[in-house]
Amino acid sequence: MNVAGVDLRSDTVTRPTAAMRRAMAEAEVGDDVYGEDPTVNRLETRAAELFEREAALFVPSGSMGNLISIKLGTRPGTEVICEQKAHINQYEMASMAAIAGAFPRPIPAEDGILSWKQIEAEIRPKTYYFSQTALVSLENTHNMAGGTLYPPEVSDEICDRAHEAGLRVHLDGARIFNASVALGATVARLARKFDSVMFSLSKGLGAPVGSMVVGSRDFITQARAARKMLGGGMRQAGILAAAAIVALEESPKRLVEDHENARRLAEAMAEMRGVTLDPKKVRTNIVIFGIERSGKTAADVCAALAKRGVLASGVGKQSIRMVTHCDVDRAGIERVIAALSETLASRA
Repeated sequence: MNVAGVDLRSDTVTRPTAAMRRAMAEAEVGDDVYGEDPTVNRLETRAAELFEREAALFVPSGSMGNLISIKLGTRPGTEVICEQKAHINQYEMASMAAIAGAFPRPIPAEDGILSWKQIEAEIRPKTYYFSQTALVSLENTHNMAGGTLYPPEVSDEICDRAHEAGLRVHLDGARIFNASVALGATVARLARKFDSVMFSLSKGLGAPVGSMVVGSRDFITQARAARKMLGGGMRQAGILAAAAIVALEESPKRLVEDHENARRLAEAMAEMRGVTLDPKKVRTNIVIFGIERSGKTAADVCAALAKRGVLASGVGKQSIRMVTHCDVDRAGIERVIAALSETLASRA
């Protein structure tokens, strides 16, 4: 648990476990830019195996992994179809435009889940004065929609139809292991038809640093060069990869606990006066709720919660996000419920 109390701002705040720290201390290392770090090589091989792909690449962050995939799947002046609240559209500093030269074509979708019908309607006609659609990007789970999930049949259809239209499809799978647990399907099954996949090691899996990009061998060869171009070449990165290997092997087993804690939180919130939330929609580890009926702002509620030892994030003037993770147990969740109830009941 965070020294400040219960920190639900994000699952990025997780601390490495004792097993991860031991692995880091004992890691065999080399120069990864030369391809000589044996621990990084083991991590990349294992990630590729889990996703049933030819190769994988260790990158410093998910944003870099997404950018590399977008850069390789587009060319300057083309467009990327994504959901309006997608992470690549809202939280990656317009890097697809600033660096890859591509432009987002965002589509609002209920619960953040796009359909092929919606996507097809936004594909640019083959007319010379239109920028052309090059890539479709999906996010599973969808962060700002509250950890919602793509049913495999929906994402499969999108991939199949997009490929028929000559488009590539990228998966921002930052929390794909949460999706895997919630849907009862392997990550390989959920991601099998995508051209490229990024997933995070430092969110629910609890590793201190890093993300992975997986794909074909040729794609990863190109991605390695793009990583270097973006300044992401790391040297003795095995120290970080060692923790990531532990995270890959051990952390998915306990993600169900985070989901159960999120449901407990959502069910309790739904009973509170002033909260707007459908607990049935909370299926993973993200809870986003409205407080419009409370007459308070998200900033005021988050500040009041912080005084009670609970950290949360405002994601709108009157909406708040809480994310459960391995550093918050059920006792911590009960503390959050009590603090929120007290805060909403207070006139201050």
